[in-house]
Amino acid sequence: MNPFIGIVLIALGSIGAASFYVPFKKVKSWAWESYWIMQGLAAWIIAPTLFALIFVPHGELMPIIKDSPSSAKLMAMFFGALWGFGGLTFGLSIRYLGVALGQSIALGLCAAFGTLLPPLIAGDNLFATNAGILTVTGVAITVAGIAIIGYAGSLKSSKLSEEEKKAAIKEFALKKGILIAIFAGVMSACFNFGFEAGKPIEEAALAHGTNPLFQKNPTLIFILIGGFITNLVYCAYLNIKNKTYRDYLSVPGSVLLNNIFFTFLAGILWFLQFHFFGMGSSKLPEGMSVFGWSILMALNIAISNIWGILLNEWKGADKKTIIVLTLGISVLILSTFVVKLG
Repeated sequence: MNPFIGIVLIALGSIGAASFYVPFKKVKSWAWESYWIMQGLAAWIIAPTLFALIFVPHGELMPIIKDSPSSAKLMAMFFGALWGFGGLTFGLSIRYLGVALGQSIALGLCAAFGTLLPPLIAGDNLFATNAGILTVTGVAITVAGIAIIGYAGSLKSSKLSEEEKKAAIKEFALKKGILIAIFAGVMSACFNFGFEAGKPIEEAALAHGTNPLFQKNPTLIFILIGGFITNLVYCAYLNIKNKTYRDYLSVPGSVLLNNIFFTFLAGILWFLQFHFFGMGSSKLPEGMSVFGWSILMALNIAISNIWGILLNEWKGADKKTIIVLTLGISVLILSTFVVKLG
């Protein structure tokens, strides 16, 4: 166990997660649904399979999958499919709110509901214990943080002309974006359920000699297959509806290669958060491991807002707006730890 190394590894994953949407700005002549499903192919099919093949002992991946209970594999895929709705709308929230605002709201809710939903589903009385009260308090702080960030967004929106809004975020839409981000955050919490359902797969991986650093990699294959199916269905629907299926064949070869490179780069960056999260959480001592997910979400929120500044998403915002935004981010980061403390 090495807490410092664990946090550094989780931080590396956060850098990838908070940065994954940036390469999309280099994609040319493709509709959103076209480049989104291409990054999904890299993030949810190619990367988890490739990383499992690399980091699981040679020749052991198929025996691990064979020895894992069918119920664990199916439930991991089921929660992955539910998470897929969150992943899909997560991309839409960034499309309408930008990297900073979209990720802050969605990730804050993901951290909160990832902890709150399991006891509610189990029928536990959260007000009967101190732990339950702390959990509910943490979720309330999350909502407060999101409200403050939303207020910062409305302040920014009211101060800028339509041209200035579009210059910062091409398809900026505050109300639509916040509603989508809230839905994305709630559904994204299902990813954590997928990890829980996939515990028997991890046990099979360890039994076949997998390094504990990489024991979650086989589970990720099944969670992300479920998520890919959800996103594939929706993106294919949009490709047909909007006739954007032509995107893949209508652009010059150089543009096609450019788009494949940057969408795959986005997908790999996105996947790295869970690869490094699995490594980092294995390094945390038992008493601290409960905070692993909170550390990931908190760092994602912080780094995504650094990207927001670098990408000029808050350009033109006055001092009051920036102060309100900073307060909201601080409250949101605090809430992830209060929730996990509960």
